[in-house]
Amino acid sequence: MPTLHTAELLLPGAGLPPVRGGAVVLDGGVIEAVGPYGELAAAFPQARTRRWPGVLTPGLVHPGAAALLEDAYHPDPREADQLGTEPLSGPALAALAMDDTRWGGSARRGLQRLLACGVTAVVGPFRRAPVRTAVRRAGMVELRRPSPEGAAPVLDPLALVPPESAFAGTLAPGGRADLAAFALPAGADGSDPLAALRHAGAASCAATVLGGRLVHRTR
Repeated sequence: MPTLHTAELLLPGAGLPPVRGGAVVLDGGVIEAVGPYGELAAAFPQARTRRWPGVLTPGLVHPGAAALLEDAYHPDPREADQLGTEPLSGPALAALAMDDTRWGGSARRGLQRLLACGVTAVVGPFRRAPVRTAVRRAGMVELRRPSPEGAAPVLDPLALVPPESAFAGTLAPGGRADLAAFALPAGADGSDPLAALRHAGAASCAATVLGGRLVHRTR
């Protein structure tokens, strides 16, 4: 069954004009149609509708995913009393007895953190086999981009600042069904929604759709 995702404002990406009251129809893992909600609701009366607050965009790219997943350990919730809840790196990571099983579990938890921030694509390559497996099984898109010279790794996905260049793709018919909703002002007062997105960061993510699957939503 097709699913129609809609929000106050749709930002398709790639410099395409925003659509107030816009919507995206997904059928499986593919974008079927993009446009005003009223038109798409009439054209796809059988579609299930999901309404999100604020702004609907393509999924985000995390450029520092390799460091986030391979140079940091994401503690299991059962380890919170001992290790806390934030990623461990440097000496704290070196003190742990890491093996493939532990790296795989850490990567899965790290990917969940990314999905909760609207991230649907990660920049590799990934040198650890358990991490590569976790990325593949999660359904994330893996991109190959050079890292900026001297850039520090972003170990907290909530600190990801998503300008339009951080969108993983474009919301257009025939494209992959990856998108995110952010609970932000939708620019009705003349403000710039992209500026609001840069200011609020990925912490404002209300929902993430990966390959047509709703993989995260705020409660």
